[in-house]
Amino acid sequence: MAKQLSPAGIMALKEALCSVYWYKSELRGFLQLCLSNPGILSKFNWENYKRQIASDIVDHLVANPVIHLGDLTKICYEICKIKDFSHLRPLDDGTQKVEKARSAVNQLKQLVEPHQDFKKEQDDIKLRQDAAAKKLRENAAVRQKLEAINTRYMALVSSDNAQSRGFELERVMYELFELFDLDPKASFKNLGEQVDGAFSLEGTEYLFEAKWQKELVNKADLVIFSDKVKTKLENTLGIFLSINGFSSDGVSAHQAGGSSILLLDGGDLMAVLEERIDFTSLLLRKKRHAAQTGNIYLSYYQMVTSAK
Repeated sequence: MAKQLSPAGIMALKEALCSVYWYKSELRGFLQLCLSNPGILSKFNWENYKRQIASDIVDHLVANPVIHLGDLTKICYEICKIKDFSHLRPLDDGTQKVEKARSAVNQLKQLVEPHQDFKKEQDDIKLRQDAAAKKLRENAAVRQKLEAINTRYMALVSSDNAQSRGFELERVMYELFELFDLDPKASFKNLGEQVDGAFSLEGTEYLFEAKWQKELVNKADLVIFSDKVKTKLENTLGIFLSINGFSSDGVSAHQAGGSSILLLDGGDLMAVLEERIDFTSLLLRKKRHAAQTGNIYLSYYQMVTSAK
């Protein structure tokens, strides 16, 4: 956003947030994925009316342009990219709510697009990803370590000892996080809760969980992990790796409102280990897609096919 939002743009952003996200949990989930420091959301009274909450948050960001201009740019960018409002149809007067949301987004576009270079935002993201990939290609030591991690992982594929395989997978992921400078923390217990690990990226703390089982990870598993994440600070998100994937009904049920976790599968992991994408870029693309669409399970395969 080259300039600060105009008064009309501020009002349009507030209206769009209220219209697109009918439930407060969905609004909070969207903002958590957009803000560089999601912890500021804890400053606001979430027992208040949704319209007041949205107004208070936007006013706070606008009042601190030096700190939050990037956050406003991100929120406007993601809101203006929304084209699917089908999540509003099941509500009472769903058709009218869809049209209201679409109209609010279009109004916001008209007010902010003259001052916001959407293509530059996309180009900047692409440049960061290309730079990360170039850095990986040119760094022989990193590639050598990544190859060693890949070799260890492939040895686990043929293992029939589930317990040993799970423990070794944690160690593989720890080394992967360490390789990409994510300041990893090993497996730990907190008040009886087992967490497979944690790491930091761009000011956000991530809890990590991994499962390697024949069955698809289901709704119950996702709820348990999500509850662990929600008991932590506001700037905490969760990463759940299931080598064999997730049940579609479990994913759909879990991402219905305000999710704070992102999902990875074995295909995503192999894409990183085979140098098709670096782990940081993979994670940031998943996070951006979740903020824009609410979909917490965007696979690397879907990223590639959607780009064609």
